[in-house]
Amino acid sequence: MKSLLRSALPLLLLTSAGPVLAQPAVGSVGKGVIIGTVIDVVSRKPVPDVVVTATSPRMQGEQTVVADAQGNYRIPQLPAGTYTVRFEREGFKVYARADIQLLANRTIRLNVEMLPDPDSRTVEIIGGPPAISVGSTNQGVNVDPEFIKRIAVARPVGQGGATRSTEQANPPGVSISGTTSPENGYVVDGLSTNDPAFGINGNPNSTNDRERAPSWALPYMHVVVPDGTPQTVYRAPQASAVPTPQPAPERTVAPKGQRFFDMYFKGYGVNPTVDTEEERFSTFSVDTDTASYSLTRAYLERGALPDEQAVRVEEFVNTFDYGYANAPDAPFSVNVEGFPSPARKGYQVVHIGVKARDVSAAQRKPGHLVFVIDVSGSMDMENRLGLVKRSLRLLVDALDERDWVSIVVYGSEARQVLAPTNATQRASILGAIDSLHTDGSTNAQAGMELGYALAASHLVKGGINRVILCSDGVANNGITEADGIWARVKEQAAAGITLSTVGFGMGNYNDVLMERLAQVGEGNYSYVDKLEEARRIFVQNLTGTLQVVAKDVKLQVEFDRKTVSRYRLIGYENRLLTQQQFNDDRVDAGEVGAGHAVTALYEVKLRDPAQTNFGTLRIRYKAPEGGSSKLIEKAMPVTLLRPAYEKAASPTRLSYVAAAFAEKLRGSYWARPLTYDALVSLWEELGTPMKTRQDVVELGELIRLAKKLDRREDRFETIAPVRTMDADRVPTLK
Repeated sequence: MKSLLRSALPLLLLTSAGPVLAQPAVGSVGKGVIIGTVIDVVSRKPVPDVVVTATSPRMQGEQTVVADAQGNYRIPQLPAGTYTVRFEREGFKVYARADIQLLANRTIRLNVEMLPDPDSRTVEIIGGPPAISVGSTNQGVNVDPEFIKRIAVARPVGQGGATRSTEQANPPGVSISGTTSPENGYVVDGLSTNDPAFGINGNPNSTNDRERAPSWALPYMHVVVPDGTPQTVYRAPQASAVPTPQPAPERTVAPKGQRFFDMYFKGYGVNPTVDTEEERFSTFSVDTDTASYSLTRAYLERGALPDEQAVRVEEFVNTFDYGYANAPDAPFSVNVEGFPSPARKGYQVVHIGVKARDVSAAQRKPGHLVFVIDVSGSMDMENRLGLVKRSLRLLVDALDERDWVSIVVYGSEARQVLAPTNATQRASILGAIDSLHTDGSTNAQAGMELGYALAASHLVKGGINRVILCSDGVANNGITEADGIWARVKEQAAAGITLSTVGFGMGNYNDVLMERLAQVGEGNYSYVDKLEEARRIFVQNLTGTLQVVAKDVKLQVEFDRKTVSRYRLIGYENRLLTQQQFNDDRVDAGEVGAGHAVTALYEVKLRDPAQTNFGTLRIRYKAPEGGSSKLIEKAMPVTLLRPAYEKAASPTRLSYVAAAFAEKLRGSYWARPLTYDALVSLWEELGTPMKTRQDVVELGELIRLAKKLDRREDRFETIAPVRTMDADRVPTLK
């Protein structure tokens, strides 16, 4: 059979039996997307910089995009219809696939294997090299700006870009599928190749990868030159004109497993070790978000390491309950303990925990919750909109007669689905939830504006007024970057309408936008990867999630120079403040909900352990309604530092295991001496009953999963071997 197909289709080895297309929602008038991966049929490696052109009787002209360095392409905003898709690159035979049926609001995948063509000829460039007008559109072309940026800003994953990947191993040839789940292929929740050369940590320098093709090596592209004139440009220089390839930025080899396309993260580096003679104050805004941990869990349980930039240590640490007691006569309890660092010789790990006062469910304030739900095409999946709907059903059961619920949805436009409705009207609320379906593109700004308007029109005086955004964070209409809405979100928060964000989906996910919106909106950021996480957020922690008991909470540690010579704050890199900002009430900081705890860990090098105190902890906070800040101050005596890890309390040890795991995943220099086996041993030493708690059991399982998946090389080993590494300073990489 395969031999017959080879003779019938010389450009491909195998074609799928046909498209599997999901039916569109009734009345849907949205547009579709064609995505895919281009692979060299001989080398089995991705082909970058392939020009992919879609044409259809349903649209005027054609739409052209360029495959990225991993051979991935995406053609968005296509009207429903029958398409021909053409693939061209110098050195390969041209391939075109006709009769592709695209339905509204659906994404199909078209994978292609191209045959090398040793007889391909170069052609002359017509005119001078044009400048591509990013995002420009004319009758002949709509160049996708996302793909242009991939070529124009070629940087490795882990350096501020989006995670890119290729498709998981498929039968050779073309495969087309409709909306799918992670188990049967990437559409919006992009699973990728099992080849360790590609994915979040793919190594362009390894023998398993292709050299990145230069952006000039395009066989042709319809472009728009600066004067607005469309041109067709043929580009394929002679072999002698090809420059010597420059070494690609260093990256490490990814493990086998699934990969996820278009995951947007922003890294903030790793905090340095600070000499107390230079700066003895360490100041930061609190953070009670937990999204990074559940995102990492979603990666690992799907067989992939997370992007290093997705790992925020403080969100790992603050996921766990350390059993802090309430302070009897204060808004916060303070918990401090330390022990010798298992990873850093000569340093103590200092655990600082601050817990806000509890508020019982009966004492919780009444609330108006306005859910702003993304129903764009990218949410059309069971673990996106389907999971949103199931999560909201759980929440309805946790509310009572004090509460009101409203629902706004947005696709291409925003619309109200449920007017403010008392929580006792359960049937009406559930009916509105069940009616949700996907429709259109992603106009996030319109949805949020309508949500805020609805919240303002039904403001609960003295209560909880919260907009809750449920989305994958992708905005391709209205605002395309979070900067477009900062002022509006901040203004509403000042007026008493706060914003929380809840993320859904793997692949095509914008963590940066979701985290920043919650931070500016004085709410919290969570990520739901499974229904159990939704239950934790919306049911178990409902009061703490919704009711703020302190705002603009800042922590500051002043280290005693006589006792401490050096220190490092582990995590909170994007929450750092100056010493002066601690006392400045104009500086925004984090909010803390009822019963919520904030935990931070330091690595501290003692100069003279015989001193009485090694530092002073200060907490500055405002009441939920604002006003002037108040100050709490606590001395930290040396007697709180235990002689060994096993002598510290189990909760203190748990916080270190969580932090060390995060440090390991994000490639921190200081976690290098800790192997995964050592992490497992530290987890084992948590003891019973801590080790049998369900969330702690899961942490141990995730550490073991990461051990199996992590095949990264130590980028510091050649210049600073672990056995001789300096415990005080990070070497300079040149």
